[in-house]
Amino acid sequence: MKADIVTIFPDFFRGPLDYGITRRAQEMRLAEIKVYDLREFTHDRHRTVDDRPFGGGEGMVLKPEPLFECLESIGIAPREERLARRVKQSVVLLSAQGQRFTQKIAAELAVLDHIVLICGRYEGVDERVADFLADRELSIGDYVLSGGEMAAAVIVEAVMRLLPGAVGNEASTQQESFTVDAKMKSLVGADSTCGSNGLLDYPHYTRPAEFRGIAVPEALMSGNHEEIRKWRRQRALEKTLRNRPDLLEGALLSEEDKKFLAAIRNDCG
Repeated sequence: MKADIVTIFPDFFRGPLDYGITRRAQEMRLAEIKVYDLREFTHDRHRTVDDRPFGGGEGMVLKPEPLFECLESIGIAPREERLARRVKQSVVLLSAQGQRFTQKIAAELAVLDHIVLICGRYEGVDERVADFLADRELSIGDYVLSGGEMAAAVIVEAVMRLLPGAVGNEASTQQESFTVDAKMKSLVGADSTCGSNGLLDYPHYTRPAEFRGIAVPEALMSGNHEEIRKWRRQRALEKTLRNRPDLLEGALLSEEDKKFLAAIRNDCG
């Protein structure tokens, strides 16, 4: 996979791209990540990338010319071909107005051959970039950052770890919060490892079995796979109901799951 990042602060990425799975993916040549300095695509002595908004208002807006010229130099396929899925490429504008980034979107991006991440900055980006250059706008959360650099680093990390071979044990990426594995849909979380199947992950414990008087739950020490599966699934349901109840809406739940959730709600009611 090729991943290109367009920014006015290229030095920002010297840290985030040099550690962990992102570095591993590059060293293993599973991914090639390149950072483009937007100011290199300006033609005035001040290397101007922004201007005042038409109609008045606070802040400055990133100009369209440098962004269009940068994308043309990268050699990305025309937008019409990308939207028609004739090529496995995507151009993403990082913006507070974008669709919320999720594990599902990370998985969609991970199967592409080439992605370009445009880091917004200042008050925003000329809307012609969103309408005629980018394929989609993404936001990493319901809050405002000064620019898209942090969001780009988050998305690159989330996508890189889904590339085949990037994680030592690939099965572990299918047993995490938010992940829906097609193989597990028919199981409804019935295997002993109990993947999240779109919910939050279950709690994890390791040695020692007792620490400062706090013991690991007996179910995990039993060796009984069915008991372990049931305990993990119930704890995942509890945590999801407590922290992210929205994930339960439309989730694939077994009758066992529904009865367990109903009992919790009754106890809380």
